[in-house]
Amino acid sequence: MVFSSIIFLFYFLPIVLLLYFLAPSVLRNGVLLTFSLLFYAWGEPIYVFLMLFSIAMNYLFGLVIGRGPTSLRNIALLLGIAVNLLIIGYFKYAEFLAENVERLLGISGLADAVGNLPLPLGISFFTFQAMSYLIDIYRGTAPEQVNPFRVALYIALFPQLIAGPIVRYNTLSDQLAQRTHTLTGFADGLARFIVGLGKKVLIANTLAVAADSAFGIADNRLSTGTAWLGIICHTLQIYYDFSGYSDMAIGLGRMFGFRFPENFRHPYAATSIRDFWRRWHISLSTWFRDYLYVPLGGSRQGDIRTALNLVVVFFLCGLWHGANWTFVVWGLFHGGYLALERTRFGNWIDGSPRPFKHMYVITVFMAGWVLFRTESLEDAAHYFQALAGFGVEAEYRFSWRYLADSQVRWMIVIAIPGCAPIWRTVSLYVQRYVSMDGHLNWRRELVRTAISIALAAILVLSALQLMSDTYNPFIYFRF
Repeated sequence: MVFSSIIFLFYFLPIVLLLYFLAPSVLRNGVLLTFSLLFYAWGEPIYVFLMLFSIAMNYLFGLVIGRGPTSLRNIALLLGIAVNLLIIGYFKYAEFLAENVERLLGISGLADAVGNLPLPLGISFFTFQAMSYLIDIYRGTAPEQVNPFRVALYIALFPQLIAGPIVRYNTLSDQLAQRTHTLTGFADGLARFIVGLGKKVLIANTLAVAADSAFGIADNRLSTGTAWLGIICHTLQIYYDFSGYSDMAIGLGRMFGFRFPENFRHPYAATSIRDFWRRWHISLSTWFRDYLYVPLGGSRQGDIRTALNLVVVFFLCGLWHGANWTFVVWGLFHGGYLALERTRFGNWIDGSPRPFKHMYVITVFMAGWVLFRTESLEDAAHYFQALAGFGVEAEYRFSWRYLADSQVRWMIVIAIPGCAPIWRTVSLYVQRYVSMDGHLNWRRELVRTAISIALAAILVLSALQLMSDTYNPFIYFRF
């Protein structure tokens, strides 16, 4: 079950909201936990027991870390992190490791012995949340949770269970105990959810068809025009897909009284790769910064050590995204640029004209998305070759067919400016408009009516698209 599905929109969510707000305050966490586990079990009927094990294990380790003597607290933290890493390592990386050991040592049968394990949905997200729970208790930034049901709700909370944002325990601990519900907050959450739904269903899904078709063409038939159309569509698709999911998750949390952190701040408007990672998947980049980069020494031990720390962190960041060498190289690619930007090259970029800085960043992250999207390094090399102008000739029918498709063309036209922070400017203009003396009431009502109509239109169009379209996966569900 995904947020952008008819079952979720018109059955699951209304039932959860109804029972949640009818229940007494003391029972609302129980309603949320029950439906969160049901939400996960809908897609993972077996692996829900893995999640329950993770909850119980981290709850017990948390008690020891919070209340035990110092020596025992240290052991409990190390064991807790080790078990969490073993869980994600076994299900996500065991086969990948076995295959590479087979190639390196020239043996066979090791990968078959490990088995082709289905990847539990959202395992990377809920495992990182579980580890942040233990680390926050150990650091004293949050108290241990005595109530096991609150730990379970923190790890299993369905709005951000499958694809984030990764919410720290010290951010959510107080909200698990008590939170405020207001009609304004609910309305804001609903609006945010609808905007995210539109970004996913109307924009990302439309562009995904063209992107997937381009990346699915055999290497010997890929033209330069098609390659560029594919990477442009994928670059827009992955942003609207993931930021749309994050908007929906944040909106859902707001409807239930939670305040989740922002996960995107117009990353494609960045002026450096450092700036890009302050804006893209913020909950993951800050997780790695606070729980890995800073403990490794951060930028406190000289330029060489800082560069090494960045490369190590982004090597692991790439591996977090998937058990494939393309993800590893993608992580090293970004880590290398982050290290490079701490040299004179970074000073030169900072002093360059703003349009040049934008073009530099766009070139880097689009090149990175080729690695992110292709299935192998060989496929990535062929795709780069086509982008560089060495694609097959006279194969322009594909790209023109998609550009001639009015839906794809209009979505590209809408999506590109939508990546920029233009809505902030529009919002400021609207605020000035509604606060003009003598016109406050009717101007405010006019704006509210226009926004309500726009949101209703997005919801209806998204629902119609979902009923007529079978393509609806979230990219980050596989992580």
